[in-house]
Amino acid sequence: MFDFINTLLIGITAGSIYSLMAIAIVLVWRSTRVVNFAAGGLALASSFVGAAVLEKTGSFWVALPLAMVAGAVFSAFIEYFFLRPLLKRSGGKGDEIFLPIIATLGLLGIIQSIIGFKWGLTYQSLTAPVSTDGYTLFGRVIAFSPFNLLVVVFATVSMLLLTLLFQKTNIGLALRASAHSPEIARLSGIKVDFIRTLGWALAGAAGGLAGMLYIPSSYLYPNAMDVLLVFGFVAAVIGGLESLFGAVAGAMLLGFAISFATSYVSEKLVFPMAFIMLIVVLLIRPAGIFSKKKGRRD
Repeated sequence: MFDFINTLLIGITAGSIYSLMAIAIVLVWRSTRVVNFAAGGLALASSFVGAAVLEKTGSFWVALPLAMVAGAVFSAFIEYFFLRPLLKRSGGKGDEIFLPIIATLGLLGIIQSIIGFKWGLTYQSLTAPVSTDGYTLFGRVIAFSPFNLLVVVFATVSMLLLTLLFQKTNIGLALRASAHSPEIARLSGIKVDFIRTLGWALAGAAGGLAGMLYIPSSYLYPNAMDVLLVFGFVAAVIGGLESLFGAVAGAMLLGFAISFATSYVSEKLVFPMAFIMLIVVLLIRPAGIFSKKKGRRD
């Protein structure tokens, strides 16, 4: 029973971390209809900014918001100076789908290379702002610490705030309109280009948050976000790219699946379990578990 509880708690913590990256991917998709594989690189870059601030100030709570701001700025820069001109020069509808995917994959490699060139392949560690020692329950230490609780709280609050933004504000309406029908949105007076840049900035901030909460339990180096990016993308697809709640729920399902598979079957099932889940969901419900049943007609 104690092992089951520990496995469950590990799944919750892992799912919360995956959900933050999944949210970053869903934000870009919902606002621009682009699958952003550069999200991992942008989270990496903002985490290095956070690490530099943490080294200078000694305060995680100063470094965290500055890393999120850096992520927002980096993402807005990429959208404005790189992706927007690329899409405007795309030849047709097929190009609009595949060019951004290829471009963001290339950007991921470029960002990792620049960071590797400047900082090398050294492994850095970040000190967590609260204890990473597990709570004691009935005289036994469980696999859940104050820092794990902090991660869960941040993931939950992020989802709720962004859901409110998309569902209850004019900015959220503009983000959705600019993604689905940019021509109609422009005729309605919406500044589509600005709104899309804003969507990327929000995603960059979410990626910065994901990186800063992921690194204290791992290490910071040029490829630090690769696993987080893969699992965040898988979680977003499982839950449905249209839904922020789906991104979080998909991440939790993925976290539980990996945790139970590695605890009760084999530790070698980390990646196979993730892709087994992905294939099963795509076969049963291609648009994601929490997607709407009726899709939009073009």
